[in-house]
Parts: sequence; C-alpha cells; structure tokens
Amino acid sequence: MKRLTIVLWIAGIVLVAALIARSDARGVAEAIAGAGWGVALVVAARVAAVAGAGLGWYALFPAGLRPRLPVCALIRFIREAVNTLLPFAAVGGELLGGRLLTFFGVGGATAGASIIVDLMVQAGTQFVFALIGLAVLIALGGDGAVVRAVAVGLALAIPVLAGFYLVQRRGGHRLAQAVLTRLAGGRQWRAFAAVDTLFERLRAFYADRAALVRGSLVHLAIWFVGVLEVWIALAFMGYPVTYAEALVIESLVQAVRSAAFAVPGALGVQEGGLIALCALFGVPAEAALALSLIKRVADLVVGLPGLLAWQVLEGRRFLRRDDLVAKAPDPLP
Repeated sequence: MKRLTIVLWIAGIVLVAALIARSDARGVAEAIAGAGWGVALVVAARVAAVAGAGLGWYALFPAGLRPRLPVCALIRFIREAVNTLLPFAAVGGELLGGRLLTFFGVGGATAGASIIVDLMVQAGTQFVFALIGLAVLIALGGDGAVVRAVAVGLALAIPVLAGFYLVQRRGGHRLAQAVLTRLAGGRQWRAFAAVDTLFERLRAFYADRAALVRGSLVHLAIWFVGVLEVWIALAFMGYPVTYAEALVIESLVQAVRSAAFAVPGALGVQEGGLIALCALFGVPAEAALALSLIKRVADLVVGLPGLLAWQVLEGRRFLRRDDLVAKAPDPLP
C-alpha cells in the first residue's frame, strides 16, 4: 500500500507538470504574478478554515472527554499538513492526529473515537456542501453533462457514507469482535478490551446530540469559508466570478479531491478538476492552473509550520521519556 501511495504521488507530480506544459506555462506564471496580495488573502482564508476545523473537532467532544481547544487547533493544523504535503493517503494525518492527542492526556480510545467521528462529520457536511454546489450549478444553468456526472457521483457516495457510519455502530462492534475471535483462537487478547473501549467511546460521542449538532454546524460553515480562496484568487487574477460561481467550483473540486483520497495531496486531480470546473464560467485553463498552484502555496505556507510543530511534539515526547528512564531507580541486584 505504501508503494502504491508513493507511485500515485509521483504520478500526480508528473500530471501537474504535464498540464502546465500543455497549457501556456508563461500565462500560468503571469496569472499567479497578477494575483499579487490576493495570495496572502488566500493563505489567510486557509488559516481561518483549518483553525475553524479544529474548533469543529473540539465541539464534537462530549463535555467530560473534551481536551483544550488550543490542543485540537494545533493538532488539526498538523493533520492538514501531513495530508497535503507528505506522500501519504489522505487519512495519514488523521492516524497521526489520534496519536498526538494522546500526548496531552487523552486516552487512546477517546482519541481514536474523536478522529473517527470527526471524519464522519466532515464527510457528511462535505456531502451537503457538494449537494448545495450542485443545486447552485443547476440554478445557474450549468452544463447538463456535468450536472449528470456530479449527480451520479453524489448518489454513489451515499452508500459509502452509510457504510462508514454503520461500522461505527453495534453491527461494526460485533463484526470486529467476531474477526478478533477468529484470529485469536483460544488465546486471550488485550485487543478485545481495546475494541470494546473504542466502541464505548464512539457511543458516547454519538449520544451527545448537542455536541454533534454544534460540531456539524461549525464544519459546514468552514466549507463556505473555503469558497473565499477561489473567489479571491480569481478576482485578483482578473477573472472575477460571483460567490455563487466560486461556490460551485470549490464544492465540486473538493468532492473530486475526496474521491481521489488515495492520491497524496490530490496532485493532478485538483488541477484537472479546476480546469474543467472553471471552464464552466469562462475561466481559461491557465488561470485555473494558477488558482490550483495558489492553493498549493497555501498548502505550503500553512503546512510547513504544522510539520515543524509535529516534530517539536515528537521531540518533547522523546526527551520526556528519556528523562523518566534516567530517573528510574536501579533494579535490585
């Protein structure tokens, strides 16, 4: 799986280079230069969106299990950095985020359950966001072939979302127990207790309906903040679109990115999607590629501090562990 991810990452880089070469590379560069201070505003919108996603994650925790808000915000930036900058599939940052949360005194089962629920809510609100984008596209008289393709894609996403939710409920718990029982044979595994605790925490998260609603509303609002990236970048490049048109572009390109979750950073996929979607509103391929590269700049500017923060946390953890070993009493002879 790791080799496949690296292959997809390299293929994505090659595809991006090919798209730029096929288009007018000089036109792409001029469009980026024309964006000027708009790039800084796009970065600011990205910072607000990632911080807001951290707030949405924090809001999902039941009151008795909730860590501090700055912790959720910091780890959310790290999750974003890993997902966008490193050659991992899009869930790599979530796995790391669950581990880092345990550094702050959160139990492993609670951390894991929070990541799973956060992913569920993000996927659900993104589905709603894409539905809104489709509705706006239809209202704007969008291309019939594109409308049909998007509608089919969203229809296919419904059983996937339903399946992801159902495996978190009692049926998934029983399935996990059955698999472990088959693997363990007559042996006793600590994994049984870990699975039981994880599903107990999942039930606690889903039982707090008020927290679910709050977290979902925050996550849904954050998707609309992301629309500002498209709206601002295209306006500064000299291709102004309405907020509604930017909403269609952002919502559907995010849906395309999610469908290509196995490709690290959606390299090539994001670029191709933006070329197709921007063309619906008369934006040329050069400007669409420039928009994608500006989004990549935001990935770097926001992501690099996140990667640095990750290394700092790991270093502090390592030094603390070494300090505890050094202070441990010598064993009896």
